[in-house]
Order: sequence, then C-alpha cells, then structure tokens
Amino acid sequence: MAEENISSLKQRKVSKAEINQNSYQNKERLDKKTIDNIKSNESDGGSSSQRKSVKISKVRKKDNQKKLYEEIEIPKEISVEIRENFLIIRKNDKELKRKLNDLINFKIEVNKIIISSERDRRIEKRLFGTFSAHIKNMINGLIKGFIYKLQIANVHFPMNVIYNKENNEIIVKNFLGENKDRIIKSVPEVEIKIDKDIVELKSFDIEKAGQIATNIEKGTKIRNKDRRIYQDGIFIIEKPGRVYL
Repeated sequence: MAEENISSLKQRKVSKAEINQNSYQNKERLDKKTIDNIKSNESDGGSSSQRKSVKISKVRKKDNQKKLYEEIEIPKEISVEIRENFLIIRKNDKELKRKLNDLINFKIEVNKIIISSERDRRIEKRLFGTFSAHIKNMINGLIKGFIYKLQIANVHFPMNVIYNKENNEIIVKNFLGENKDRIIKSVPEVEIKIDKDIVELKSFDIEKAGQIATNIEKGTKIRNKDRRIYQDGIFIIEKPGRVYL
C-alpha cells in the first residue's frame, strides 16, 4: 500500500510539471505571434492608424443638422413690425415690445411671423421655445387679455384693502393689527378691481399682470411667525391656465 501511494504522488508531480511546461510554451508562442503582428503593421506603413483616421472622418462628416421652424398667424386687427432688433405688436393704442436674439431668425410675411434657426443646439431650442411662447402670449393678450385673481384671507385681524387709482397703489390697512399701512405699487397697464374679498387684475401684458399679482402676495407675506397659526394674507387663486380654488 505504501509503494502504491508513493507511485501516485510521483505521477501527480509529473503531471503538474508537464502542465507548467505546456503553459510556458503557449506563452512563448503568443509572444512570438504578437511580435510578428507588430512587425507586419510596421511593414504596412501604419495602415491600421490610417483605417482609424478614416473611421473618425466618417463620423465627423455627419452634418445632417435639423432646422427649427414655426409659423405663427397674425390676426387681421393686429399689426406687427421688426425695428431696431425689437418685435413690436400693436392693436389700436395698445403696444407690446420684445427684444430679439441673434441666434433666432425672425421674418414677417403678409399674415405670418416666421421663427427659424439653422442649428438645433440646446441654446437654440430653448430660445426658440421661449420666443414662440412670448409671441403667442403677446397676440392673445392684445385680443383677449389676461386675468389674475387673488383672495383676501382674514384669520386674526380684519384687514382693509383699498386701491388708489391716482397713485396706482394698493393699500393694505390693519394687517395683523399693524398701525403702519402696507403699500404695494402698481402699473397703469394693469386694471385692478376689488370686490369684497377678491382682487381681480386685468391686462394685455401677461408679464406685468403676473408681476403685480406676485407683488401683492409678497406684500402681505408673514415672517418670523408660525404659518400654521397665522394664515392671513392675500393669495393668488387663479391665473391664465390654472385655477387653485
């Protein structure tokens, strides 16, 4: 039994030695192949590098750039013109202006405003979308107008809200029992009506109407107090495209 064990151990050692020799020979063969490949590439004069450059040039030749294009119809009662890099839209005595950007092309044809761009990068896409939305709002404002509604909320002290047309000011009296009145300035282009606890703003300029609405809301903002308890203020409840209450 002992002799059999010794012979099996010798066989195992031999097999391991043979495996090591085979692996070493395979490595030598691989090294020779790599050396031959390098020599063949050098003899070709860098054909592989040329192939790579050809592939890169093929990728760079993809110049299929998309163009941005939109047509906006001009109603009959509205006049449009471009003057000194400004887009001017008029209806009777009302007028709206918008400064243009050089990255976007603007053209007026009979009853259409054409917006276009030869490139479609992120900058052009963003500017294209903003100008398209602004122009549509300008036209809709001159035809229909925009309305913002705010609600007066009294919880602790009954406040009194007055609109002074002469000075274009909204005066908030007795807000949270304050002795000093809070004054919010307005703009002549915005019409203001106060009916009980509803403040209504009307204007053909959506930006000015929205700015006055936010100014009123901020003018009655409560600071350094718990908003869960002190819920007094004037809040926007309706604006173009959205109704909160």
